[in-house]
Amino acid sequence: MDYIKQIRQPITTELDDFICMFNSTLSHANGLLSQALEHIKNRGGKRMRPMLILLIAKNFGDVTDVTLRSAIGLELLHTASLVHDDVVDESSQRRGQASVNATYDNKVAVLVGDYILSTALLNVAMTGSKDIVAYLARLGQTLSNGEILQLTNISNQVISEQVYYDVIRQKTAALFEACAGIGTLSVGASPEVVEEAKRFGSNIGMIFQIRDDIFDYYESTEIGKPTGNDMAEGKLTLPVIYAVKNSDDPVIRQLAYKVKDQTVTPDEIATLVAYAKEHGGIEYAVSRMREFYAQAQEFIDKYVEKQDVRQALQAYLDFMIERNL
Repeated sequence: MDYIKQIRQPITTELDDFICMFNSTLSHANGLLSQALEHIKNRGGKRMRPMLILLIAKNFGDVTDVTLRSAIGLELLHTASLVHDDVVDESSQRRGQASVNATYDNKVAVLVGDYILSTALLNVAMTGSKDIVAYLARLGQTLSNGEILQLTNISNQVISEQVYYDVIRQKTAALFEACAGIGTLSVGASPEVVEEAKRFGSNIGMIFQIRDDIFDYYESTEIGKPTGNDMAEGKLTLPVIYAVKNSDDPVIRQLAYKVKDQTVTPDEIATLVAYAKEHGGIEYAVSRMREFYAQAQEFIDKYVEKQDVRQALQAYLDFMIERNL
């Protein structure tokens, strides 16, 4: 099934408008900045977050310039955070493409990230909505706090499923929550609808990140990172957290602590990956995704009345849990 085609169907025109406006905001006459921005534009992606904003807005009203500017502001904020994250993580790739810091250097990457962030603020200011401006500002705080929490958690010797959820709520789910929340705000939806939409977006974000983390336990050239990469960076994700927490094997627990100490070897990571897969870690992670899926489904069933949008949001939700890249 072509999920992306079905997701885009009700918002084809609006998505084209978004892409045109988004690319325009990332155009600049300066040579080096122009090159770096062009490099970022080329990696485009599926536009999952803007599409969610547009679909939510269309369900509760009409997509307007406020909606489009909000979507551009949020996507630019997300883009800036990725550029900065790659510097912090010393990443050489972003989804199979060379990162800005690898292509240029850390100084250029930080400054380009700052430029994109400022452009995000300019676009969201153009909505004229204090609520949307405040929401985007709080989102920036949340994303930064999530990154700091993740860094702190690496050195924390406690292996906690709850802390894992706290991190991904702030690093990933917050973005999808903001998409749904800002989508409703842009069309003047009621406070009740805004809150319900935010919960819907958060549940989608939880599914997205858990699915992303499961990828790390399998070989794939399409995903753009080697198996066990998260553990190589000191991160324990849900499958291995579950397996370790339910293990009475002291060797396995010690390997998990070595991940946090960042003293673990590639062979030891391979042992942990295999152990998590053999002891129900993947199945448990999938079961948690399905719980978040059921909660997200409740929103679609109750609040999404436009048939074409309903089909698109259902495809969106299904894609999140079924995707393989």
